[in-house]
Amino acid sequence: MNDGLDTRYLESLLGYNTRRAALTIIGRFMERMAPHDLRPVDFSVLSLIGHNPGITSRQLCTALGILPPNLVGLLKSIEKRELIHRSPHPTDGRAMGLTLSAKGAALMQEAEATALASDLSAAAALTPAEVKTLTRLLQKVYLSPT
Repeated sequence: MNDGLDTRYLESLLGYNTRRAALTIIGRFMERMAPHDLRPVDFSVLSLIGHNPGITSRQLCTALGILPPNLVGLLKSIEKRELIHRSPHPTDGRAMGLTLSAKGAALMQEAEATALASDLSAAAALTPAEVKTLTRLLQKVYLSPT
């Protein structure tokens, strides 16, 4: 597969292995999400809205590490597709709460099933325990304070 090249040093690096795995997983995800017309960021935003009705734009930005100006266009696009509703936030008069529309909820039910199948396919060489361990270890990397 590596045509006789010495890749041992690269393969010893966490970043190299993480990137290679991410490219494989994200490529498969994008291919399977194409019928839903969802990119990874669209999926993440809609999933958070679906699981957190009334979530604000600020909360989305914080949870996903998205800059507010970038989220504005994304939300406009999602709203244009009639996948979300905006309504006054119950406790913050300056904020708007976001919820999935019926169309958005139906799409996300299908899309989340697709995402799960995509993940299971990508991790087919791992046992369920290994998947759980890998997930926990990756979260330790990106959730730990630097």
